[in-house]
Amino acid sequence: MSDAFRPHPLIRGAHAQTALPALLRATPHVPWQRETLETPDGDFIVVAHHGPDDGPVALLLHGLGGGLDSTYLCATARRLAALGWHCIGIQQRGAGPEPNRLARSYNHGESGDIAWLLQQLTQRAPERFHAAVGWSLGGNVLLKTLGELGPRAPLDAAMAVSVPFALAPCVEHLTRGPARAYQAYLLRGLKAGLRRKHGPVALPPGADLATALAARDFRTFDNAYTAPCNGYADAEDYYARASCGQYLADIRVPTRIVHALDDPMMVPTIVPDADAIPAPVSLEVTARGGHVGFVGRNDAGLPSMWLEATIPAWLEAQRHGSDAPDAETATETA
Repeated sequence: MSDAFRPHPLIRGAHAQTALPALLRATPHVPWQRETLETPDGDFIVVAHHGPDDGPVALLLHGLGGGLDSTYLCATARRLAALGWHCIGIQQRGAGPEPNRLARSYNHGESGDIAWLLQQLTQRAPERFHAAVGWSLGGNVLLKTLGELGPRAPLDAAMAVSVPFALAPCVEHLTRGPARAYQAYLLRGLKAGLRRKHGPVALPPGADLATALAARDFRTFDNAYTAPCNGYADAEDYYARASCGQYLADIRVPTRIVHALDDPMMVPTIVPDADAIPAPVSLEVTARGGHVGFVGRNDAGLPSMWLEATIPAWLEAQRHGSDAPDAETATETA
C-alpha cells in the first residue's frame, strides 16, 4: 500500500474524491490544434496538439465518455506544456461530437487503434522522448496495447490511472448501490452518441440499437451494441479479452499505475498483487483517492489536484533518468 497520496482531510470519501475534481473548478482552457488522421480501414481519428513543437511528446488518452475537453486531460496538458512538453490529446474513434464513419468504436479493448496511433505519432519525431498517459478506459487500453506490443512498443514511458484490471467484476459492481449512479451517468453519454451516429452509419448484424438505447446496465448495452460492433461474441467475451490485468506481465516500457482501493466504480479484488508484477511496471495502490480523483491539500490548506502534479513530475523524472519525486514535491494549488 502506498502512502504517496494523502487526501484532503475534508474530502476523504470515495464519492467526494471522484465528483469534486469536476466541480471544484472549470475545465482549464487548452488551445488545441486539431488534426484528423485517416485510418487504414476508411475511418478517422481526431488528435489535437498543444505545447512546444520541439519538446518531448506526451500522448494523452481519455476515459469512457471523455474527450479533448475532459478536465483531467486538459489540466495535465497545461501542466506538461508549461514544462516544455508537446502534448497530443487522442480523441478515440467515435468519442467526439462528430460521429465516426464505421460501426466500430472505441472501447476497453480497442488496442489496434492505439497501436496504430503510437506508430504514426512517434515516427514523426523518433529522436524525441515519447510518453503516454491514460485515465480509466484510456489507461486500460494503453496497458493492453503495451502488453500486446511488448518490446516493440514505441514509447519511453507510460502512466495509467484508475484502470479496471478486470472488467466483469466492475460491471457487476456498477449494478448495485451508489455505484448505479455512475453507470447511469456513463450510459446517458454513450446513448447520446448512438443517437447522433445511427442511422447515418449502418449497424452490423447482431447489433440491436433499440435494446442498447433502452439498456439500464452495461452488460445489456455491451451485449446489444459494443460486442457486435467490435468483433466480440458477447459482453462476457468482451470483458474477458479487453481487461488489461492479463497483459501487464508483457509490458516492457517503464510504466507507473496509480489506483485507489476505494475507487467507487470498481472493487478492490481486481487489483493485482504488486509482487506478481515484474519490472518495469510499478503498481502504486493508495487507500483513498476515488476514481481519477486524488484531491489532496496544498501548503495553504486548499484542495490540490495531486494527479496533475505527480504525472508531470514522474514523466520529467523518466525523461531525465532520475528518481521520481516524492509526494511532498508533487503539489499544485487548485
